[in-house]
Amino acid sequence: MKMQDRKIYSYINNDKLEMEKLIKDYTNYISTIIMNSCINLSTEDIEELVLDVFLTVWKNKNKLDINNGMSAYIGGITRNLIKKKFRDKRVNDNILDYEQKLIDLTNIDLEISQKEENQIVFEELEKMKEEDRKIFIEYYYAEKNIEEISFIFNMSKAKVKSKLFRIRKKLKKRLEEKGYGSNG
Repeated sequence: MKMQDRKIYSYINNDKLEMEKLIKDYTNYISTIIMNSCINLSTEDIEELVLDVFLTVWKNKNKLDINNGMSAYIGGITRNLIKKKFRDKRVNDNILDYEQKLIDLTNIDLEISQKEENQIVFEELEKMKEEDRKIFIEYYYAEKNIEEISFIFNMSKAKVKSKLFRIRKKLKKRLEEKGYGSNG
């Protein structure tokens, strides 16, 4: 099945990048590029790279040329991140960097922990009701305020706040079940 390339502007709504739509449309595409480019990557490495691609798109959302195709843009980011991953791996495998690796173990543990937490949040978002997921994404990723969200979803501000509270509570519980949380 060949994916239809869409222009970047089809992922912009009210000057905001629609990350949920982008994730839905391009996760398999990114995974395929990664699997075709690399031989020995674990599932975790592939998932990490996919998340890194979406994070890069999000961080650079204000630099997008809306008339270009999204597939080429995402494909380029994916290939660059793959190259960076292997370049970093080669540099880190150098024996001269061994001492620096020991110093950086704390930072690496923190980075790994943050990526694992992000993966848990991503998995939980996938399990949520569509409306709850969209409200969460609008608030935390599209940076819309409660009033804007209540208008978009035609619900009271109190209901939006309540939904966000329940979603955060659910995510916090899931993170604590997996060993992450505020008890340390």
